[in-house]
Amino acid sequence: MSRVQTLEELRTLYAEPKGRSVDKVLHLFERHCRHFISLSPFALLATSSADGAMDVSPRGDHPGFVSVEDDRTLLLPDRPGNNRLDSLENILANPGVGLLFLIPGVDETLRVNGTAEIHADADLLARFAIGGKKPATVLRITLTEAYLHCAKALMRSRLWDPEARIERTALPSMGEMLKDQIWGLGEVESQEEMVRRYRELLY
Repeated sequence: MSRVQTLEELRTLYAEPKGRSVDKVLHLFERHCRHFISLSPFALLATSSADGAMDVSPRGDHPGFVSVEDDRTLLLPDRPGNNRLDSLENILANPGVGLLFLIPGVDETLRVNGTAEIHADADLLARFAIGGKKPATVLRITLTEAYLHCAKALMRSRLWDPEARIERTALPSMGEMLKDQIWGLGEVESQEEMVRRYRELLY
């Protein structure tokens, strides 16, 4: 196996980026970025710890759940989760973040890189309350760069193609998988019970 170890070796395997793949990088949220974010109900948040350990966390809510505060700032509420706080702890150590926004049915994605701060101002939390329930914190993300990403990955994966959809029964329930992974877990929660519990704790 030939391991690539230098930038020079790597660049011999790929053509230099050029044209719009380079020119498309933006340093503010113009109207198309804003519109894309307003339609997106799902994003992936990438963070890293002080020693470089990586983490990617899914974030989802109603379309436009991430708010564009101004030309260079996003606000991302932190809804109830597993309380591991992997992303938030990483941000305290290393504020650099990456976001990938997706819109169901759209093969293009929007990539956003920047730096994040964790805020818990009462007025800010109240802005993102749903059904009277406020997020515990809100991320204020300052843009470094943003750009639209081409459709090829989603086209190859057929992510939105109904004919490529995999039935949930192709996998054991979450409870069954966790029982195999966690020694002494005890009673197995059915998939239906898990979904019902999740729905009660979404906000």
